Amino acid sequence: MLPRLHLQSDVDPVVLTFLHELKAAGFSGDIETQYASRLAMSTDNSVYQQLPQAVIHPKSTHDVSLIGKISIKPEFERVTFSPRGGGTGTNGQSLTKGVVVDLSRHMNQILEINPEQGWVRVQAGVIKDQLNDAVRPYGYFFSPDLSTSNRATLGGMINTDASGQGSLKYGKTSDHVLSLQAVFADGSILETDGSRGEPEEGEYAFVAKQVTEQVCRSKREQILAKFPPLNRFLTGYDLKNALDEQSDEFNLTRVLCGAEGSLVFITEAKLNLTPIPKARTLVNVKYDSFDSALRNAPLMVEANALSVETVDSKVLNLAKEDIVWHSVSDLLTDVPGKEMQGINMVEYADQDESTVTALVAKLTARLEEMMANQQAGIIGYQVCSDLASVNRIYNMRKKAVGLLGAAKGRAKPVAFTEDTCVPPENLADFIAEFRTLLDSKGLAYGMFGHVDAGVLHVRPALDLCDPKQELLMHEVSDEVVKLVAKYGGLMWGEHGKGYRSEYGPEFFGEALFTELRRVKAAFDPHNKMNPGKICTPLNTNFELVKVSGTKRGYFDRQIDVKVRDSFKQAMECNGNGLCFNYDTSSPMCPSMKVTADRRHSPKGRAGLVREWLRQLTEQGIDILDLEQQTLQKTATIKTLLDRVRHRIQKNRQYDFSHEVYEAMNGCLACKACASQCPIKVDVPSFRSRFLNLYHSRYPRPVKDYLVANIETMLPMMAKAPRVVNGVVAQKWVRSLTAATVGYVDAPLLSVPTLAARTRRHPVVHFDMQQLMALSQQERDQHVIIVQDPFTSYYDAGVVEDFVALLVKLGKKPILLPFKPNGKAQHIKGFLKRFRSTAENAAGFLSQVADLNIPMVGVDPALVLCYRDEYVEILGDERGDFDVLTVHEWLLPRLNEFSPKEAGEASPWYLLAHCTEKTKLPNAEKEWIAIFSYFGAALHAVSVGCCGMAGTFGHEVDKLKMSKDIYALSWQPSLDKLPKERCLVTGYSCRSQVKRFEKIQPKHPLQALLQLL
Repeated sequence: MLPRLHLQSDVDPVVLTFLHELKAAGFSGDIETQYASRLAMSTDNSVYQQLPQAVIHPKSTHDVSLIGKISIKPEFERVTFSPRGGGTGTNGQSLTKGVVVDLSRHMNQILEINPEQGWVRVQAGVIKDQLNDAVRPYGYFFSPDLSTSNRATLGGMINTDASGQGSLKYGKTSDHVLSLQAVFADGSILETDGSRGEPEEGEYAFVAKQVTEQVCRSKREQILAKFPPLNRFLTGYDLKNALDEQSDEFNLTRVLCGAEGSLVFITEAKLNLTPIPKARTLVNVKYDSFDSALRNAPLMVEANALSVETVDSKVLNLAKEDIVWHSVSDLLTDVPGKEMQGINMVEYADQDESTVTALVAKLTARLEEMMANQQAGIIGYQVCSDLASVNRIYNMRKKAVGLLGAAKGRAKPVAFTEDTCVPPENLADFIAEFRTLLDSKGLAYGMFGHVDAGVLHVRPALDLCDPKQELLMHEVSDEVVKLVAKYGGLMWGEHGKGYRSEYGPEFFGEALFTELRRVKAAFDPHNKMNPGKICTPLNTNFELVKVSGTKRGYFDRQIDVKVRDSFKQAMECNGNGLCFNYDTSSPMCPSMKVTADRRHSPKGRAGLVREWLRQLTEQGIDILDLEQQTLQKTATIKTLLDRVRHRIQKNRQYDFSHEVYEAMNGCLACKACASQCPIKVDVPSFRSRFLNLYHSRYPRPVKDYLVANIETMLPMMAKAPRVVNGVVAQKWVRSLTAATVGYVDAPLLSVPTLAARTRRHPVVHFDMQQLMALSQQERDQHVIIVQDPFTSYYDAGVVEDFVALLVKLGKKPILLPFKPNGKAQHIKGFLKRFRSTAENAAGFLSQVADLNIPMVGVDPALVLCYRDEYVEILGDERGDFDVLTVHEWLLPRLNEFSPKEAGEASPWYLLAHCTEKTKLPNAEKEWIAIFSYFGAALHAVSVGCCGMAGTFGHEVDKLKMSKDIYALSWQPSLDKLPKERCLVTGYSCRSQVKRFEKIQPKHPLQALLQLL
């Protein structure tokens, strides 16, 4: 039985008192001190882990100001803060032992758009892509472009002075910040341009401005001599650009950009916008070696390119193994007889299309000449001019950043030396020496980056669970600092300092670093703002954080290696945060999108499970043995009584497992993370294992047993469907079911039943011996329909129409006897029962497969369960069989059927099941091709999760979340479309649409039947 995990990481009583006073003073945001919330903020996109005391989510600048005003009291002097946005930093910038102030949950509003003057005013929690979606209709965009643009906040971009591709032309974030609203550690509010009335400035703000300007002016010569003239250039406090060379005016805004929250809280920003180019072209140049790509990059820059991005063969090969490659495979084709070892993505953009055309023509002519002379290692190129294709290429490049973390083996490429910046003309030589260094240590690595600016992201592969390799990381880091200095560069080109702040004194020198400390002391004399980052206040003994700080690997290595390998879907999460994607039409992760709670994300859930495994290991529990016991033993009377006793104690006794359960309970088990996440963090997989173990101690809710048994109950219920429906439809029954079992909106059984419906059609009786006696040519005319519980019993019209469609196509349909699939059992963690169900169904389907007749199922989620969860639970015992979805069966056989000329003027619209389009990324394209063959137009509608996800949307405690998820993308999309022309592949999705729209959408196969 699972033990109780009762040890807690206590919160400092002084912090608790501070939080109590903060709430009493009128703080309107959220305050979280539970371990799970703190744990979710203990990591970012770096290798570090630091548990905060609490997490605060302010709702306004006033809330942030209250934080400062209360904390400045002498009794709260040791309470410190770290501002946090998207948590995408690669150097631990927002990690803290103090209190995390997360501005992303509530302070995410676009406050003002001024298209006439080309600026916008935003709160710090606005996401970069969110801003661009808002200003695009006005013909503008916010130009600093990051690989994390769909989850990085503008506050985070300002605090790290982010740049990204195109920076040669568009510059860094600081080049676009017109003014800031900032809150000092004493709670005073500063408007850096003073345009919105008198700011609420306190003593801190007054002193900070005076001291900083004095430093910038008096140390000007030293600053100019030390700060290299690089495009990508971060120092922490941008003293160089705070003084305008032409006007001699001092601009405090520039000092705050890149300060990593170590000076103030940034709550609002006024930003200038860039007109969207009217013409964009991408030239993808292919090379026989990565060194060739690097050495040839200056030619592209000289050719007046907007940007030159590069990736090496390792990154390309990882992309080819991911779902993202399906979107770009035609845009980056292999060169016959050549091996593509690197590419340069060269972009041209301008308001004038003829300018772009001329520049591209000049470059491609030069490339043709060099290829003809076999120069520079160029083996080919492709030109891409339509915007959608350009964006697909860049999306692949962006995702490639995260894909490096998916490299096979325990050693993973990690970010710690990966934003070095050297003059572009030195880059190839610098990288050659860098590679020699890594090769001498026996390290593999991946490389990508902005060669136009001299920034290359180099990520050596290390297993940081191994203490020796952690020491190697520190050693390599120190060596790279020396190497960067040799080539006239900077250790932190664009991703900030964070835990690399220890290198600050070495870079600046004692005299100039003292001035940085003077600035810090003026802003934050008590070291309350992100302490240890960039520098410490002058005349204090506080220490900087170091590269050797505590890492995730320290905690992970406490877990037995066999357990780590077994739970690798959780253990390998590297914190890249793609699951925080702002895009509502992205299928990952619906619960995170509607709750804005990091616990309810693949990253959050993976982190909780890692800690859960660590605590179990700490108690001496053999987790894999305990799991095997649950799969083999039947619960005894004593076990059941113990569960009841533990249920009674549950609300009185702390157990960390309850916090993990709360996060898992919000997961829809949609499986999008299993393919959309670059690391393939598969929450439904480890969630089912957690639930299986959790319920070895605590009893399950009644509704779980209903779900687990529904497939065996349905055939009996279908014997009297009208009676069952009559009872279920009663209001008092529905109310009672909601109050006792916890289910709402239970669907009604199909009337007539599937058995009655199929008698209307020439369905071949399933008889193994008779079918085996047929010749293969005769069997080729048959199709076996594999039933699933939901369409067969609740949506039988779809199965009937599939039968009719097969007949129309000249095939002989065979309805396979119903066998439970078990997916619902897996979702609820009934793993012992799921194994039994899977063994039974797999054994039967393996026998049927001997007939060599195609087996087809109409619901994608249930079909894909045979390929995913069955392999997971049965391994090699699954057997050899394949069940196809309808489109997988149809597409390769189209030539067997007569095509039709375009007939219908009105197009159809496809809303695909999220599991289907993430596991089968070409599904929508294939449906479109099928409809086109039969003379109809079909358009794919970009939607995320519908919010139903099996039985999730029927559970009382999930109803609000289900509705909120539906409102994200499904409802707005359906509101814009003719609903009668909308086709929906998933049974769950059709149920959700029927529930909220009061219409019954069709499956695509039903529209095909109508066409024929």
